[in-house]
Amino acid sequence: MIRAGRHHLVRTLADLAAQHGVSTDHYTRLKPYEAAGFPAPVSSKGSRTRLYDGEQVDAYLLGKPVPPLPGEENDGDLLDRRECAALLGVAPNSWDIYKRDPALTEAKVEAGGVDHWPRAAVRYFQENRPGRDTAATRGGRPQHTGDQVPRDQVPAFTAELLDADPTISAATVTAELGIHRSTAQQALTRLRADRIADHIKAHPTLTPAEAAAQLGYPAGQVRRATARAETVLRARHAGPYLDDVATALHRAGWTTTEATPEVQLPGDDRVVAALVLDSDQAPAPALVWDERYGWRTAASRRHPIAKGAALPSEGEGVRYLAGGIAPPPGDVVAALTATDA
Repeated sequence: MIRAGRHHLVRTLADLAAQHGVSTDHYTRLKPYEAAGFPAPVSSKGSRTRLYDGEQVDAYLLGKPVPPLPGEENDGDLLDRRECAALLGVAPNSWDIYKRDPALTEAKVEAGGVDHWPRAAVRYFQENRPGRDTAATRGGRPQHTGDQVPRDQVPAFTAELLDADPTISAATVTAELGIHRSTAQQALTRLRADRIADHIKAHPTLTPAEAAAQLGYPAGQVRRATARAETVLRARHAGPYLDDVATALHRAGWTTTEATPEVQLPGDDRVVAALVLDSDQAPAPALVWDERYGWRTAASRRHPIAKGAALPSEGEGVRYLAGGIAPPPGDVVAALTATDA
């Protein structure tokens, strides 16, 4: 976490590389941050983006004693998504739903390109989060929901109900939240799939069906969730590769920020990702990756992923890039350069 009052001291690996006068690639190949005595990251374990405290790094580089960070919790501490989830006692995927709450959206702080939230805001949300008084404890709908839960809050409410009763049905969610049956079913399927995938990550020898059973999900209710869980796992496996391609495209000058590709799971059974190329020099408005065929350009920045299972035909801004399903990032850049030539 980033201790209170130290937001301005946060440095990324790119910052450290610049401090040494080398490229980020060269710096990460040398990995000086793995040397004995180098300050530990202030980002949580497993974070894709390493963040460091600049005061600690400077002291280390000057050969001085590395000053310790404040040890006591403070309401002003900034927590990343994993730390927020841990504070609430939920999975990071659940936090990805909760963070849409307007109060958390307003409290969000960016540090080193990573979203953080003040500890005080997370605690306030914990004490007042939607659906705390679920059907299991009160009977009836969660407080303050009125006749129907707003669509963007459905996942959070459904997560609370699923926490209270792993065997809950879409019909019960419909009755509790006053939403359409298909909306309830979709929310349950996605939540169960994410949790099945999380459980398999922790226990890699399990099948999706076995993981669902261990989580207490009735076999007759989770056929689609177990299928989606397999897709979720493939999406997570592809994540680092997609991030590497995004980094390469940013270095080529085709994106203004080092954005993470937007991953979608159309039909619950395939992985598709899109990255908008928002630079004036970009060879295409957007780039799309589909696990079935690899990379293609897209003619629209707003809607780069075509609806349905049919592949869009080449022409009018759509071009399929050769190189297989997952060509190296440099090959993607080269293919786009050739397209632009």
